[in-house]
Amino acid sequence: MSGDLPLNINIKEPRWDQSTFMGRAQHFFMVTDPRNVLLSSEVLEDARVTIENYRQGIVQPGLTEDQLWRAKYIYDSAFHPDTGEKMLLIGRMSAQVPMNMTITGCMLTFYRTTPAVVFWQWVNQSFNAIVNYTNRSGDAPITMNQLGAAYVSATTGAVITALGLKSLTKSMQYGEYLFTLCFASPRELKYGIPITDEEGNRLGESASAAQQAIVQVVVSRIGMAVPAMAIPPVIMNALEKKAFMKRFPVLNAPVQVGLVGLCLVFATPLCCALFPQKSSMKVSSLEPELQERIRQSNPKTTTVYFNKGL
Repeated sequence: MSGDLPLNINIKEPRWDQSTFMGRAQHFFMVTDPRNVLLSSEVLEDARVTIENYRQGIVQPGLTEDQLWRAKYIYDSAFHPDTGEKMLLIGRMSAQVPMNMTITGCMLTFYRTTPAVVFWQWVNQSFNAIVNYTNRSGDAPITMNQLGAAYVSATTGAVITALGLKSLTKSMQYGEYLFTLCFASPRELKYGIPITDEEGNRLGESASAAQQAIVQVVVSRIGMAVPAMAIPPVIMNALEKKAFMKRFPVLNAPVQVGLVGLCLVFATPLCCALFPQKSSMKVSSLEPELQERIRQSNPKTTTVYFNKGL
């Protein structure tokens, strides 16, 4: 049943121009909005039905363009762009700020003892593993053995690095966090991620595209972490000298968590916006056999596109 809303609104793409940083920033401020974590299953399902119906040319009576875009961003915040499956709650980008502010704040507060370092590194790396799995590029399944091996190696490496840096100097406590950002799926690097032409037609899987995607994600993750790791400690050092904080030391952890959260509210969407979500690369940069296959089947295609993940 058709309504008054036109059917030519391109909801496959973000509402704002993704060729500009500001357009991408506006997009990711919507995608990472922490309030989306509180949305009920009914609201998410309504958004999914609205979007899937619209894609099939079915418009709900009375649906406005603003409501359509709102439904799109609710849908994008909870469903994987490649597989369409509902993502794990704490792995969604809308959960990044509340989860990271809690974990990072605790890592900055409880670092004086070895058990505390080990525990919070384990919590942090476990969360990173969930985020990376939930927001992975492509639609190929990952076996439990592959996921388990990557998780164990990343967690072990993070803890060893954290303890090593802690033993060097207290000021190196911030460096331990950056190591844990680089959890990558060996399957993506080995088998590649889906690549398409400009119209979205799938052309194959490329490990070269996966490498580029992972580099972009790591740069973005480090960019997100640096403000949250660098700014709150400076402010806390000043606050801890105040009589009020000396009188109520129990406030140290919640204040630090709050400062981290304030940094992440802005750093998360701005750093996600550093690179286009729909990234591209020249056909000439792909694996030789894939280049040849594309030249034979799509000779006019010079650029391919892929979802870089988050």
